[in-house]
Formats: sequence, C-alpha cells, structure tokens
Amino acid sequence: MSMETTTIQISKDLLQELKSRKMYDKESHEDIIRDLLEDTMELSEQTLVNIRKSEADVKAGKVHTLKEVEKRLGM
Repeated sequence: MSMETTTIQISKDLLQELKSRKMYDKESHEDIIRDLLEDTMELSEQTLVNIRKSEADVKAGKVHTLKEVEKRLGM
C-alpha cells in the first residue's frame, strides 16, 4: 500500500479521543481511524440485516403490542 502524507487540523479533544483508543503504544492514528471506519461499516451492515428481519417479522404478523407484552409479563 502506498502512503501519502497529509496534515489535518483536529481539536485537542478529538486528539485525546484518538489517543485513548490506542490498543498499543505504537498504534498509528491511521490504524485507529481505519478501525473506526471498519466498525462503522460493520455496524451499518448488521443494522440493515436487522431492519430487513424486523420488516419481515412485521409483514408475517410476528409482532405484539406493548399492552400484550405487559399483560403477558403480568405488569
């Protein structure tokens, strides 16, 4: 992978947040940012899967009202 060098301005708070996410001392800011991006992509894919499943459940009538759930739980 070829590397480019760039400079960005970030707040001191964000810099501290990046530093706090380091898993080991020599981890680069690029590694931290890449991990955050990967986490976001994974979350988005999983969220879409969950939404599709929920939509299918609603269409199949596999839903209960709050009152039904409360009654079942004796609330």
